[in-house]
Amino acid sequence: MPTTKRLAAFRRLLFCAIALAIFAAGQPAAATRNFLWKATSRTSFIYLVGSLHLLTSDYYPLSPALDQAFNDSDLFVEELDLSEASAPGAQFQFLTRGRLPSGQTIDAVVSPMTMSLVTKRLDGLGLPVEPLKRFKPWMLAVFLTGLEWQKAGFDSALGLDQHFFDQAKVSGKSVQGLETVAYQIGRFDEMSSDQQDRMLAETLDELDTETASVKALADAWKAGDAAAVERVVLQDVKKDPQMYERLLVERNRNWLPKVEAMFARKGHAFVVVGAAHLVGPDGLLQMLKAKGYAVEQL
Repeated sequence: MPTTKRLAAFRRLLFCAIALAIFAAGQPAAATRNFLWKATSRTSFIYLVGSLHLLTSDYYPLSPALDQAFNDSDLFVEELDLSEASAPGAQFQFLTRGRLPSGQTIDAVVSPMTMSLVTKRLDGLGLPVEPLKRFKPWMLAVFLTGLEWQKAGFDSALGLDQHFFDQAKVSGKSVQGLETVAYQIGRFDEMSSDQQDRMLAETLDELDTETASVKALADAWKAGDAAAVERVVLQDVKKDPQMYERLLVERNRNWLPKVEAMFARKGHAFVVVGAAHLVGPDGLLQMLKAKGYAVEQL
């Protein structure tokens, strides 16, 4: 495969942002810092939090610093407003766009080698092949990844996004999404056939080691180890420049002006996005620094 297990881990983080409407183990390391930053302009500041979209109860309770920053904010911002993501229309849209046209099956759009991997995996899981052959390659990758995370005990209901969304609703904070369900689905659905084939094949190839990879990532996140998270999710992803640009850099650029607008507010915003979006040379933190904002890890 042209990419490594670390690329697969990065890709799973992005899958989970879209898969919330459909769907770490062990004792986490003690936190010395938090995956939380304070970005300051000349007149105001906002909080930025890197999220894992699925977690286990072992990663709770959260660090007091996260709760303090949340309580200090009047606006909760996430990649996607989970009210929209959980609406019946959004789920229908996800499932509809994830299916192949009538009369077409996945074996007609992926290579024989990839189809062999699909059949082997589904047989091993005891799942019927025929109904799932109607899924587009990207949709099948999301579905199988969700099953693997579920088997390992990870739950989107315990993800950081969902946790703070629930808290925001209870406390009456305003909630805002940076993008829509349609846009997020489009990041995958508008990929070329070759890209989808490669994504599915790599997903199938890495599923057996996914639990260990995610556990290491979650522990680094819990410890606030930004350098370790960057190594896990970004070290090799640039070997696929199109995927890197489409799923990470393009979205960060789109978000930047929306994030900057939050400095003009009277209150403080608490911005939660996938951890991969904050780290690295094209991450939101570096983009804000380049614009002259002071950025401090808390």
